[in-house]
Amino acid sequence: MAPRPQRGLLQALLWGLSFFFSLPGPVWLQPSLPPQSSPPPEPHPCHTCRALVDSFNKGLERTIRDNFGGGNTAWEEEKLSKYKDSETRLVEVLEGVCSKSDFECHRLLELSEELVESWWFHKQQEAPDLFQWLCSDSLKLCCPSGTFGPSCLPCPGGTERPCGGYGQCEGEGTRGGSGHCDCQAGYGGEACGQCGLGYFEAERNASHLVCSACFGSCARCSGPEESNCLQCKKGWALHHLKCVDCAKACLGCMGAGPGRCKKCSPGYQQVGSKCLDVDECETEVCPGENEQCENTEGGYRCVCAEGYQQMEGICVKEQIPESAGFFSEMTEDELVVLQQMFFGVIICALATLAAKGDLVFTAIFIGAVAAMTGYWLSERSDRVLEGFIKGR
Repeated sequence: MAPRPQRGLLQALLWGLSFFFSLPGPVWLQPSLPPQSSPPPEPHPCHTCRALVDSFNKGLERTIRDNFGGGNTAWEEEKLSKYKDSETRLVEVLEGVCSKSDFECHRLLELSEELVESWWFHKQQEAPDLFQWLCSDSLKLCCPSGTFGPSCLPCPGGTERPCGGYGQCEGEGTRGGSGHCDCQAGYGGEACGQCGLGYFEAERNASHLVCSACFGSCARCSGPEESNCLQCKKGWALHHLKCVDCAKACLGCMGAGPGRCKKCSPGYQQVGSKCLDVDECETEVCPGENEQCENTEGGYRCVCAEGYQQMEGICVKEQIPESAGFFSEMTEDELVVLQQMFFGVIICALATLAAKGDLVFTAIFIGAVAAMTGYWLSERSDRVLEGFIKGR
C-alpha cells in the first residue's frame, strides 16, 4: 500500500493553489476596460435658469388657447377663475418645463418652485420679465448683459460693446467668470482694442478697428509688405526692415533663438550672434559695360541697365523698330502704276463733274476706277494681302 501524504502537507498544497488562482492574471489575459470619456462640464446655473425660463415661456405660448377642459367652460371660467392665470395652467406648464434627462433643470425647479408660484400669482404685473425677476433678482444666478461676477461688474470695453466687439468676456451675463476678454484672431489687449502679434492696424476710427495680417515672417509690422517688418518671428532676424531666415544664413546655431549663429554662410556678415545679409552692390562688383548690380538674399547678380538688353554676353542698347509705312516696300514700277491710277481717277472725276452728273460719264468713271484698281492689285495682290495680315 502506498504511503498516505501527511495531513499538514495536503492542506498547505490546497492553500497554495487557492492563493495562486486568486492572483490577477497577466496583463494580456485581463479584459481591457473600455475607454472612459470625461463627463461633460456642468452648465453654469445661470444658463440652466435661462433655459428653464425659456421652456416656461414656450409652455405659456402652447397653452394660451387652452381652457379647463371640462364640460362647461363658461361656467368654470365664471365660478372658478380665469384659465389664463389659473393654477391649473401653471401646473400644466411646469410639468413640461424640464426634460426627463435634464437633472440640473429638475434640481433648479425644485429649489425655485415656490418662487415661480409667487411670481405667477402675485408678481406678474409688476415684474413681467420672469428671467430678470427669478434668475437675476431673486436667485442671483445671472447678471445683465455686458457684466460679470458676483457684483455684476462691467466687462472690459463697457457694457454696450464688451471687449470692443472683437472678443468674448469670460462669465458675461453670469455671477461667475473673471471678466477676461478672449479676443478674436488678430486682436489683443485688455479690451481687444489693439492688434495682436502678426497683425497691424489697417483701419481705425472712434468705434471700429480693422487688423490685417503681417507678412509671414513678421511678428510686428507697419504694413502687409515684407519690408514693413518691425519684429521677426522665432527663427528669423531683422535686417533692413526685412526678416532673414536664420537657418539659411547660419552654418551652426547656438540655440533656438532667432539669429544665434556660430558661423555665417557665404554672402552673410556676422554681427554679434546674428548673420545679416551683405549688400554686395555697395561696391563695384559688375565689371561689364552698361551692367548694374542687383542684390539678392545671400548674394547678388548682374543685369543690364535700363534701356539695354543682353546679346551674346554683353549689354547692348535696345533697338526700337521704326514703324514702316504702307508704301515703303513698293517697287518703282508699282509706284508708277499707282501714279497713273491717281491721275486717271482725277481726270474721270473732272469729266463727270463737267457732265453735271450724266449717268454715262458716271458709269465710265466707275469703270475706269475699277479697271485701274484691278490692274494694280493683280500686280501685287499677294504682297498687299500679306501686309494687311501682318498689320502693315
